[in-house]
This record gives sequence, C-alpha cells and structure tokens, in this order.
Amino acid sequence: MTDLLNKHSFVELGARQRAKALLDAGTYRELIDPFQRVMSPWLSRQGVVPQADDGVVIAKGSIAGLPVVIAAIEGNFQGGSLGEVGGAKIAGALELAAEDNRSGIPTRAVLLLETGGVRLQEANLGLAAIADIHAAIVDLRQYQPVVGVVAGSVGCFGGMSIAAGLCSYLVVTREARLGLNGPQVIEQEAGLEEYDSRDRPFIWSLTGGEQRFNSNLADRYVADDVAQIQQTVSALLQQGAPHEQRSRRADFYLARLAELDATVQIEPATVRALYQGECP
Repeated sequence: MTDLLNKHSFVELGARQRAKALLDAGTYRELIDPFQRVMSPWLSRQGVVPQADDGVVIAKGSIAGLPVVIAAIEGNFQGGSLGEVGGAKIAGALELAAEDNRSGIPTRAVLLLETGGVRLQEANLGLAAIADIHAAIVDLRQYQPVVGVVAGSVGCFGGMSIAAGLCSYLVVTREARLGLNGPQVIEQEAGLEEYDSRDRPFIWSLTGGEQRFNSNLADRYVADDVAQIQQTVSALLQQGAPHEQRSRRADFYLARLAELDATVQIEPATVRALYQGECP
C-alpha cells in the first residue's frame, strides 16, 4: 500500500507536465509556447475552438545530462489528433535535432504519443504533416535514438502508430493501446461481431500495452509511474541506437502475418506466439 501511495501517475499528467517530469530539473525550455499563439487556422472556421499550442508541446532540455528534445501530444485536446500546425511542430523539432547532430550536438528525441492520429477537420494537411514526422524520425535515428512513449489513456492510433513503429525504442504501460485503427473505427467498418468497441478486456488483450510488449512490438513495459518512466527513457537514451531498427524487419513481420488463418477468430496468445517466432 505504501508503494502504491508513493507512485506518481504519468497518465494523469498533461502533455506539458509530462515533458517537465522527464527532463532534468531546471533544464525545461519550451519552443513555440502558447503565448506565441501559433494555432490551427482551420478549426475556428468549422466551429471548433482552437488551442494556443495546437495540442502539441515542444521542449528542449536534458535527460541525465544528455541534450534532448521532447514532443508531447495533449490527448485532452481533440483526442490528441494532429493537424497542420501541431504536426509541423513535431516534424520541425525532429529535423532541427538531426541538424544539431550534423553540427556535432548529439541531440536525442522523445515522443510522448497520446493521439488518435490525423485530425479529421484538417484531413490532407494533417496527413502530410504526419508523413513529415515519419521522414524526420528516420533521418534522426541515423544519429541518435528516438524513444516513443505510449502511456494512455487515449493510446496511439492512425498514422502516429506508424511513427511509434519507426521509433528506435517504444515504451508502453498497462494503460497504453497501440494500433493502426481504433476500436470504434474497426467496429464501424467490420461490424460488431468482428470487434466490439465496448468490450474493454478484449480490446486491451489485443492492442494493450502488455500484449504489445509480449508480442515484441514494444521494447519496455513499465508501470504508470513518473519515476519508472523517467528512468526507463533515460536508460534507453544512454543505450544508443539499437543494433537493428524494428521497421527494418518488415520481411519478418510479413512472413508471420502470412501464417495467420483469417477465417477464424484470432486469440491474444496466438498473436504473442506469432511475433515471438513460436508459430510453426
């Protein structure tokens, strides 16, 4: 009970508080903060109240003395969806981090992913911004690790789930969810019999953080605790780039998917065995 009371929930923090919690004390410096009023020009035209930071916080500082840029998505604003401005902030931060490395400054990156993907009100503009994020991650990870964190409770879906897959390392909690399409989208397109978006145990058994870790689709599985997540991120940044990026193993994953029988209901244990290479 004492251990539980001593824990400080990471999930319950907002994007700005999460970034501050990860950075070394006194090093937090926000770029394009809300007072600069750089926000989406499209939302108000559609009757949606915009947010002064467009739901994305970009901060520079250090973790264990290492130079780091953090991009944190605010899940409480428009479901963490990304539009033109928020997407450009993340892509620009990653591109500048790559330029730092080319100039001899070993800047690493941490992405705090709390997002449903592209913002529907901005459609193609959001998609283009997410594509820029993908390209920037691939560029930066040539030099330094890019660590993604999916904590919850929004999860990480859509084009940003691809961004999560491109990260050098991915950290998840039990509350996290990760998938290309969200439960409601799958239910809408495939029907209730295929996927019941109200069946929470079923959803977490397939796309939850524990399942993704046990399926080798995430690198670390941690408790919802600020100290644990900070220590895990710090250790991964100090570890450097992995021997092989997960996204370079496309042939392995495609071969495993080809083994699935799509005519029967897939079970969570089957998925774990599949990606751990245990299926015949």
